[in-house]
Amino acid sequence: MKPQRPPSPAEIQHFNQGINLANANRLEEAIACYQKAIALNPNFTVALYNLGTSLQALMRLDEAANAYRKVLALDPGFFEAHGNLGMVLQLQGKLIDAIASYRKTLAINPNDALGHYNLATALRNQGKLEEAIASYVCAITLFPNYVDAYANMGEALFDFGKPDEAVANYRQALAIAPDNAAANYKMGIFLYDAGELSAAIPHFQRSKMADWRERSLYCLYKTEQYDAFKQGLQLLMAEKNLSPFLATLSTHYATNFGETDAYDFCKNPLDFVYHNNITPLSQAGSSLLSDLLRDINFAEIARRKQGRLHYGIQSSGNLFRRPETSFKTLAALITLEVEKYRARFAGQDCELMKSFPDQIEFSSSWYVKMSSGGHLTSHIHEEGWLSGSVYLAIPQLKTGAHDGSIEFSTHGDNYPQKHQNFPVQAIAPVVGDIVLFPSSLFHRTISFNSNEERICVAFDIKPA
Repeated sequence: MKPQRPPSPAEIQHFNQGINLANANRLEEAIACYQKAIALNPNFTVALYNLGTSLQALMRLDEAANAYRKVLALDPGFFEAHGNLGMVLQLQGKLIDAIASYRKTLAINPNDALGHYNLATALRNQGKLEEAIASYVCAITLFPNYVDAYANMGEALFDFGKPDEAVANYRQALAIAPDNAAANYKMGIFLYDAGELSAAIPHFQRSKMADWRERSLYCLYKTEQYDAFKQGLQLLMAEKNLSPFLATLSTHYATNFGETDAYDFCKNPLDFVYHNNITPLSQAGSSLLSDLLRDINFAEIARRKQGRLHYGIQSSGNLFRRPETSFKTLAALITLEVEKYRARFAGQDCELMKSFPDQIEFSSSWYVKMSSGGHLTSHIHEEGWLSGSVYLAIPQLKTGAHDGSIEFSTHGDNYPQKHQNFPVQAIAPVVGDIVLFPSSLFHRTISFNSNEERICVAFDIKPA
């Protein structure tokens, strides 16, 4: 730690004023005050740290990281700065660096429950479920009423294939804080995935979090409570909510009951399916293809429990935030294809394109590897905007024209169906193909019986 002189009265005045303004959520003004204190004394570590927290709250992440690094240059033992730097790095998708920062926090202060919790979230995002669960346990051991740790550990346990332990954690979180938004939402998701739709509704309604209203409408629709569904649908559409999930529900209901679809996210989603080939993957002897298959087969990536997937495995975490060069290269190639998608459909009169993400960021990415009999039942990507798949291995021996194909429709997921007049489109991909489509569109993988593997990398893109 570098020697520091005590702050002068003028520095303290600017610093205290910054604290008061930050507490009043006047963050821009608080930043100006901290900067005045730092201009008078560049070694004023606490002012630098507070500057970082205000910049972080405004999502000015590069500036926040710079402030925290200045703190740590002056005082390497400032464990809170290590922890906050880790959070900034994690928000930037720099998981390896974030994990390193969290570990430095815990090396200085092993009793920091927040440090263990943050480390767990980063490890889970990296697909290291077992390590993440162990870190959540450490956080809870230090702080037994850590509601968020119980709720997030429940998710990790479910992905790890331990649903009973997951539910126990959700229940523990709700026993501590019955109205906690995150715990209610996660419990609702568990019940939703388990098909216990009526039981899920009150948890979503208590959570008032994320897409709780769309998920409540889903539960009403699938349990055929049409009057309550239509009333809720009209209320939500009146807010002009840009929600692919709401688009799925609105389009299905309108088609099912012969009504006009009033929601303008993407009324004819099959028209917005994009199919192309990525040359660096399909060319003979592709080194990128070999590297991707090697990393999928041999990298230390945890598998995630997936109830819709049969005779296959799915990776956990965000594949494109991993360190392997192959995944980073693939993400860059997909980004180019997304820009082609944007150009092809530019000017279309729907919110899918009018509100298309300015920056291409992968909110999630994973691989799916299937063996003989493999298939994925019909579903949408509730938390996406634009979704897609890139195909790395496709069975060549087929008994039917669409073995191993991806099939799209505006009907799926066992929604209540009054007639069969829902459009269907199937694509039989080859190695190196990419398919992009609105996240509101139902899709499934058609079963195949060859002894060959079917391997793809799937992903979601959505606005920040």
